[in-house]
Amino acid sequence: MEKSLHIIKKYIPVKLFVALQPAYHWLFSALAAAWHGWPSRRLIVIGVTGTTGKTASVYLMAKMLAAAGYRTGFTSTAMFNDGRNEWLNDKKMTMAGRFFTQAMLKKMVKNNCQYAIIETTSQGVLQYRHRFINYDILVFTGLYPEHIEAHGSFANYKQAKGKLFAHLKNCKTKYADDKKQVIKAENGFKKIEANRVKKTIIANGDDEQADYFLDFWAENKYAYARGNKPIKNLTIDRLVWYGEIASSGDGVSFKIDQTEIKLNLLGEYNAANAMTAVCLGLSQGIEPAEIKTGLAKVKSIPGRMELIRNEQSSFTVVIDYAFEPEALKKIYETILKLDHHKIIHVLGSAGGGRDVARRPKLGQLAGEKADLVIVTNEDPYDDDPKIIIDQVAMGAANAGKILDKNLFKIEDRREAIKKSLTLAQTGDIVLITGKGCEQAICAAGGVKIPWDDREVVREELRRLTHNS
Repeated sequence: MEKSLHIIKKYIPVKLFVALQPAYHWLFSALAAAWHGWPSRRLIVIGVTGTTGKTASVYLMAKMLAAAGYRTGFTSTAMFNDGRNEWLNDKKMTMAGRFFTQAMLKKMVKNNCQYAIIETTSQGVLQYRHRFINYDILVFTGLYPEHIEAHGSFANYKQAKGKLFAHLKNCKTKYADDKKQVIKAENGFKKIEANRVKKTIIANGDDEQADYFLDFWAENKYAYARGNKPIKNLTIDRLVWYGEIASSGDGVSFKIDQTEIKLNLLGEYNAANAMTAVCLGLSQGIEPAEIKTGLAKVKSIPGRMELIRNEQSSFTVVIDYAFEPEALKKIYETILKLDHHKIIHVLGSAGGGRDVARRPKLGQLAGEKADLVIVTNEDPYDDDPKIIIDQVAMGAANAGKILDKNLFKIEDRREAIKKSLTLAQTGDIVLITGKGCEQAICAAGGVKIPWDDREVVREELRRLTHNS
């Protein structure tokens, strides 16, 4: 069905398609939901949106719910889970196509899931991919300028995400039994006896845009905060404080009320990501002790501050998805606190017209924070990778790095990674950013080259070990 619609699309004149685009996206979404039998009506559906922290929040929420005894499926930038099987996202899309998402929801129903978590993007919302998904809980992780070239302005970007929250009011009420399994309420008596699934908003109360999202209609509103900024919204049902964060080389910990939450994840920002799971758990009647146990079981998140270990190497390799300046700043806040000698940073930037202005900013950050910078190819799409590399390298040079001394330009990403591992010595940290656990490099003409930074690192470490 999806392929047939794409073929038809090719024969529609561009100007006519632009005019018909809203109707096209709406129809496409309706067909996808109908084709798969409206599966979101039989699940408690959680939508997660924000500029950063979405994927980690999805993963932490899913694992917390699973540990509490609820079968949970999810779709995210990093991974897919249908309630039985879990695999890496090979679509190179955060919010996959409508038919794929609805098919995933159908599988979750078949696999007796109680919950479904969908990482929902602003661009996905503009293409109506959220339509005909019956959401119950929406999570806002935070907002700052990103995808501006695609949206035209920060205001448009924020409003696109706001459309998801406005959509919540149009989502039909569901009822669930004591095991959180959605049931059909056939008459008034059953509706009274069953547990109504309350439409809920969970928001990062420390974010400057929190009030905007909390102002949308919901039956329950939760916010989490460290107390960095006052929350003006007075309609919050529960404000959950998590205060001071203790950080070590093993992870981070913080308290909610009298319960200490320990994460086996590096980065203080992961405390905020975990708070989405804490608030979700509290909203669903899960005890803090169960939430604590579930979060403690998460040892790593694929492609997010993921450590690649090798017994023979005396240095540390860290791989992260961060591809824009604000996320990269958070990575460095964590990396610089770890014991290290030198930092060797391998990075690039995406092509395809994606936020060109951030390229020198990324290079500047790497140039300021790292000892050695290697600029390489990332996802050029139809852009010239050499031009992208030059623009990123320019930022590093402006920060004082000198070409071929502590700044290197290597187009082949494998060779760039190999160079970083060759240069690394005892106590060094090799940081590789931009792709995380993505499964392809997007090149010209829509070509997707199979790829995984983590596997490439493992392969090159084995070769170095073998040759030494």
